Order: sequence, then structure tokens, then C-alpha cells
Amino acid sequence: MYHPNVIPTPEQCPALVLNADYTPLSYYPLSLWGWQTAVKAVFLDRVTIVEEYDREIRSARTAMRLPSVIALKQYVRPARHPAFTRFNLFLRDRFLCQYCGSRDDLTFDHVIPRAYGGRTTWENVTTACAPCNLRKGGRTPAEAHMGLRWPPYQPTTFELQEHGRAFPPNYLHATWRDYLYWDSELDA
Repeated sequence: MYHPNVIPTPEQCPALVLNADYTPLSYYPLSLWGWQTAVKAVFLDRVTIVEEYDREIRSARTAMRLPSVIALKQYVRPARHPAFTRFNLFLRDRFLCQYCGSRDDLTFDHVIPRAYGGRTTWENVTTACAPCNLRKGGRTPAEAHMGLRWPPYQPTTFELQEHGRAFPPNYLHATWRDYLYWDSELDA
């Protein structure tokens, strides 16, 4: 995406969005805004520019460096419990099949099958690879002689953020690093 010896296009300059407490709004997916949204928020006085790219944009009357890290001026309280989505389910289970530990060909499985009255809830759905899901079929884990790594549960938003930190994106601009991992324990 960004190479130090090449001047990036504005489209290659997303801004990392921090909450008013200077923590990312989200680690996974990483809270990023496109350059136009970030610049608009600056002019509307909704954010503070924390770091900038070397890339400059110009209008007829003004020039400014593109923001690479911005912080909201108003604190946004994260939801206590995240939405029940396929992505959040995979994130809760750390992108692992809860039967065999595989990361390949993931889908989801009803622990108590729907045919037995099992519901589609945090507490009854888990991540499974396609082969394990097929092997389990319409049975309970006990009937299929398959154990779960851990029982399904409703995670908090904080737990999902912590899990997401284990899966950094492929690209991290140098100016973002201090704000993404500032609360990590340092290696001795």
C-alpha cells in the first residue's frame, strides 16, 4: 500500500481513528476512515489531528497534509455486547474450528441442532470447519463423540477487541503503531 520512497495517492492514505481516550475505536476490523472522510471531520471540528502523512492536498485557498491518525473529540462508548454476526462469531472463537482446531474452510455449527430445538444464539452456535460440521451432522457433540474446545458464550465487545488484536492487518503505517499497541505489555 504505502512505500516510503513513493509519494502515495490520497486513496492510499487512510486515517486511523482513535476514540477521545486515544484508543482505537476498533482493532478488528481496524478503525480506518478514507482521506475524504477524515478531512471533512477535521473541517467540521469533530476530530483532532494526531499524526500526518507527508502527502499534501490543496484547494484553491488552502493546503494541508493528510491526517494519518485522528482522535474523536467526543468519546464514543462502545456497546457492551457486540452484534451476533458470522464475523464476530469467528472472532470470538479466534478463527478456529472448535472441534479440531483447523483454520481452514470455516463455517458455523449449532451445538444443539435446530432439529432438537437448538436456537441460533451466541450460547448455541460455534465455529466449525466444513469436515467437522459434516461429521457432526444433525447430532449433538456427545452423540457424535466430538468435544468442543470451549463452550459457546456471549462475548463482550472488549473480549472481541482483545481477540482482534491477535490478528493485525497486513498493512500498518508507521505512525499508527504507537496508538495500536500502546497498552500491550512490553517484552523484557
